[in-house]
Amino acid sequence: MDFSRYHSIFATQLPWVVVWLFLYKKGGIFLKNWNYVLIVFLGGCCYGVLSTFVKLAYSTGFSSAEVTGAQYFFGAVLIWGIFLFSKKRKLTLKQIVTLLLSGIPFGLTGIFYYQSLKTLDASLAIIFLFQFVWIGTIFELIIYKRKPSKEKLISIAILLIGSVLAANVLSQEGGTLTWQGTIWGILASLSFTTFIFLSGTVEKDTPPVLKSALLSTGALMVVFALYPPTFLFDVSVLTGLAPYGVFLGLLGVALPPLLFSIGMPHVGPGLGTILTASELPVAVTMSSLILLEHVSLSQWIGVILILIGIVVGNVKYRKRRKQGANSIS
Repeated sequence: MDFSRYHSIFATQLPWVVVWLFLYKKGGIFLKNWNYVLIVFLGGCCYGVLSTFVKLAYSTGFSSAEVTGAQYFFGAVLIWGIFLFSKKRKLTLKQIVTLLLSGIPFGLTGIFYYQSLKTLDASLAIIFLFQFVWIGTIFELIIYKRKPSKEKLISIAILLIGSVLAANVLSQEGGTLTWQGTIWGILASLSFTTFIFLSGTVEKDTPPVLKSALLSTGALMVVFALYPPTFLFDVSVLTGLAPYGVFLGLLGVALPPLLFSIGMPHVGPGLGTILTASELPVAVTMSSLILLEHVSLSQWIGVILILIGIVVGNVKYRKRRKQGANSIS
């Protein structure tokens, strides 16, 4: 895999990530409320990159088991490497087990989604995954008895319309719908919603880097249980797979749970699922820039609608935070 064309992207962005993590480790950052919204938004953006590079890995000849296993293996290694330079905190055995188990939906999401990509076009697969936008609101209603606001319902409607346009589903080239891919896609959306919910509710006081490392380890365990890591013992396969694994591991395993662990406890699963809708605009943009695929006007309109939907979903959040600040003062 030739990463030379993407070198400038990594060279400009990676230093900012390193600086941010260093400042966070030192406790030098005071995160205002809107920062948590941005952090969750960026976590969704990370996922938007994955489908493009998974398709590239498939086209090279690697299997779903190899791609998924490499992503979670290298991702877990990366986040534990970051942990070595972060704050340390001793956890009880119960806390460790809880976080490991909470990582299971994280691992299942990758398995389910990549299985759906084997039988569905990327546009259809991402539409099924995108259903987490409204499933998160259902979770919030059932668990917290919190009814969605008018702004949130309008936001979800805009997001769903935008997702259909952005994924180009209405085009004649939209792809063939298979029952296998449909089931895998629905399972991916359910497991992803569950992961988002758990990342914001389980062990809130655990340092985000440690929490993310344990969540990623739990995900890795379930992936290796279902897909034995034979690629680790084949040097030729591992050499060719490593670039994909490192890239997918960074953006699909190491960063998202870290960002969600920081932001989700402050924004909640309902708004959190709306913010992670940033995934689809990034996926469309990446397919245009990296794969050089043609993106129609209707797709760009869909991207704009999704961004509008995210803004609308944040209206109630900003009002609630402003009222809370006024009551304190």
